[in-house]
Amino acid sequence: MEKEQNENIQNENLATEKKDQSTQPQDQTDDDKNIKEELKKELTPEEKILELEDKLARTFAEMENQRRRFEKEKEDAFEYGGFSFAKEALSLIDNLERSKSILESDEKLKDTDALKKTLEHFDIIHKDLISIFKKNDIKQIDSLNKKFDPNFHQAMMEIEDNTKEPGTIIQEIQKGFTIKDRLLRPSLVGVAKKMQEKSTKTDESKENSDTK
Repeated sequence: MEKEQNENIQNENLATEKKDQSTQPQDQTDDDKNIKEELKKELTPEEKILELEDKLARTFAEMENQRRRFEKEKEDAFEYGGFSFAKEALSLIDNLERSKSILESDEKLKDTDALKKTLEHFDIIHKDLISIFKKNDIKQIDSLNKKFDPNFHQAMMEIEDNTKEPGTIIQEIQKGFTIKDRLLRPSLVGVAKKMQEKSTKTDESKENSDTK
């Protein structure tokens, strides 16, 4: 009896295994086929070498670009590291010039020895500042009687003047400066323009007189 029962159990197990294999999903067999095809398509040693060479070339190119960017940033930091400090230092020159003009316009101080000595000291300080700026490649922009250039000048007003070509700078309100090849501060200027012709006004006045 026991032998017969064991044989029946074994037969049932074999039957279930065959049933499971027969009911195996089609997707799994398809995946097995794909894996086999991918294994067949494995790269040859020559193709692997070419792929590695391409990756190496890309890596070296990226490293070279990073090196160039670093060098450029280092040069800019060295060349223009004092840009903001130089820009703020220009206020010293502005204050000197304002103080000088205020003293010169003071009626009580005019033609006095105290005023002359004070202005002489102001001029000495001004020259010293300009010379220090020049040593650090900070230079004034020459503006008067020059053609207006938006890269270096900022027009604050237009002044009627037929003796100058339109667009010529005839007044400098605030001096501009450059540091090396960069603009530190634009010059604030007044630019010449042609005077309006009065012929139209005279014609209008004649017409008004005729109507009367």
